[in-house]
Amino acid sequence: MDPQIEELLGLEAVRTRAHEVLKLAEQGRLNHFNYHPERMEDATDYVLKLIQRDFGPDKYHLIPPHGRWQHFEVGGVPRIATLLAQWDEEKCDTIEKTRRLIDLFFVSVLLDAGAGDFWKFNESQSGLTLNRSEGIAVAALHMFLNGDFAGKDSSVKHTANGDTLRNINVDILSRGLQVDDANPMIGVAARTDILRKLGESLVNLKDIFGPTGRPGNLVDYLIAKSNDSGKLDYKDLWNVLQRLLIPIWPSDRTHINGQPIGDAWPLRALSQQPGSESKPYSNIQPFHKLTQWLAYSLMVPFSRLLSVSWSNTELGTGLPEYRNGGMLVDMGVLELKAESLQRGLSLSGGSLPSFGAGDDEIVEWRAMTVALLDMLHTKILARLDRVQLSLPQVLEAGSWKAGRELAAAKRPETKCSPILNTGDGTLF
Repeated sequence: MDPQIEELLGLEAVRTRAHEVLKLAEQGRLNHFNYHPERMEDATDYVLKLIQRDFGPDKYHLIPPHGRWQHFEVGGVPRIATLLAQWDEEKCDTIEKTRRLIDLFFVSVLLDAGAGDFWKFNESQSGLTLNRSEGIAVAALHMFLNGDFAGKDSSVKHTANGDTLRNINVDILSRGLQVDDANPMIGVAARTDILRKLGESLVNLKDIFGPTGRPGNLVDYLIAKSNDSGKLDYKDLWNVLQRLLIPIWPSDRTHINGQPIGDAWPLRALSQQPGSESKPYSNIQPFHKLTQWLAYSLMVPFSRLLSVSWSNTELGTGLPEYRNGGMLVDMGVLELKAESLQRGLSLSGGSLPSFGAGDDEIVEWRAMTVALLDMLHTKILARLDRVQLSLPQVLEAGSWKAGRELAAAKRPETKCSPILNTGDGTLF
């Protein structure tokens, strides 16, 4: 593989290039956003108060890493604990329970890329009406329990396999997600296509996922790679996920010499740096957001059920999605320049600006989000004094939650982001 393509598929480039964009922002050289560094203090105060409200003064160690697990517990319903207890009754060993959770988490996360402002899921068992990420999580759980990802011929309903996923259709997904004309969701067809392509990719990687293309076989693969050391390498997980997922993303994403590079986009600000014309692909800003969200989520069952630890987790970055990025806009740290704001409003035809997922405005916003989440993490650690929180913990208890609460306060009817993105159900 071209080493420059390999670099763009790695995690290091996500952070390195985002911080290059931050340097440009500090010099007033962004194309679409004004950066107000003095307002980072207010943003830090706001996020820190949420963390202290929910976990202070002595419960910081209970903050889970940002991941899918806690979405399944929405409404205080212990859905995963109930499932694990049921599997105990079936005499499942710990490895098999972990495999099943990996099966579930895989499909659930890859369905989760923004449901829109109007979609809801009604859970008859609890009587709850859920939306957004938690709603998708619970809907995916019930599809999993129904055997929708296992197939009719499977002897075990609570699993997933590549052959079933590559034959899933819009009707199955719409039924499971309760989507109809009165309950619309963004990008159902795109999500269906992602699951079908995921199934194909799983089946093609038999060396990792076995003859049936089962996501849960990742457990056996990573444990074997660890040489019984009890410590798994985040780089191994990342490399597997990129190998599996790069082929499944929409074909209109960025390619280099015919090679798709996933959630990575040209950014005009990077191309305007001195000397950039002599460095091929130096204008590409990678994010790999959905893959990172999946990686963060998959680590948790390994840690909780198998008591393994991970190395190289610091390579993961903040997630450049509308809650984290929205928090930075709502707190005034980032402000659309007048010309970009007007363009966004003309595209939306409404009161909030909207852009396409690959538009330069969105790519610049996401790059700044990655870099500023690093800065926020550093500032929060300095304020907490002797309390060590990982970046995924700050995302979970702080920035993501702040983005959601600010949106609810400022836009109570929709609770949406201050900047909209006409995504395809596979981005953010």
